[in-house]
Amino acid sequence: METTRGLEYGEVVIPPRQVDEGQVVQPLRPVIRRATAADTEQVNINRQKEKEAFAICQQKIAEHGLPMKLIDVEFTFDVSKIIFYFTAEGRVDFRELVKDLAAVFRTRIELRQIGVRDEAKMLGGLGCCGRPVCCATFLGEFDPVSIRMAKEQNLSLNPTKISGLCGRLMCCLRYENDVYEEARRHFPPCGAMVQTPAGAGRVTGHNILKETVMVEIPEHGTMEFPLKNIRREDHEQ
Repeated sequence: METTRGLEYGEVVIPPRQVDEGQVVQPLRPVIRRATAADTEQVNINRQKEKEAFAICQQKIAEHGLPMKLIDVEFTFDVSKIIFYFTAEGRVDFRELVKDLAAVFRTRIELRQIGVRDEAKMLGGLGCCGRPVCCATFLGEFDPVSIRMAKEQNLSLNPTKISGLCGRLMCCLRYENDVYEEARRHFPPCGAMVQTPAGAGRVTGHNILKETVMVEIPEHGTMEFPLKNIRREDHEQ
C-alpha cells in the first residue's frame, strides 16, 4: 500500500466497513495490491537488516560519544529510507552520525527522537495486570493522564504502584475516570455533615464501587453506610 513514507507492507486488521467522511484522514491513499510471497520474503529480509543496522548504529553512537539511547530501527518496504528511533534527555547534535550512517547504508537516513511512552509502545512488555501493555496492543494515541485521576479513584499515590513500564502514570488510570467523576457527583464530599440511620456524623470517605460512605459518628466511631441511606444535613427541609 502507498503511504506518506512510500510503498509499505501492511496487514488487514479490520474488514471493510462504512466510515463517516469526517473520520477519513486525508489524503486517502490506495491499497496497491495483495502482498505476494516475494513481498513477505522482502519484509523478512528487511527485519534481518534492521537488526544489523541497529548494531552498526549503536557502534557509531559510541564512537561519537552521543548522549542518546537507540530504541529501534525501521526499514521502509522498498528500503528507500531507514528510520532510527532514539531517546535522549535533551537535544542531540547527530549530524555527523547521520553522515556516517548514510555512508554505510547509501540510502536516506532519518533519526527520530521519541519519548519514554513511545519507547514502551515499541518495546512492549507486561503491565502490573499481567497483560501486554495497552500502548503496544491497541492504543493508537496517548491521552493525558493526571495524578488527580488516581486520587478520584482512591488509589495509592505510591509512584511505583500507579506508574507503567515507561515510568509515567499508567494509561489505564483514564479508562474509568469518567465513571468515577460522574458517580462522585452523587456523593457528599468529605467533611460534610450527614444524617445516617445511626445518627448525625461527618463524612470521612467513600467507596465508589460499593456505593457506600464512611461516616464518623461521635457515639459510634466510624461506620460504613449505603449511599441511599445517607442524607445531607444542608438538604433537610
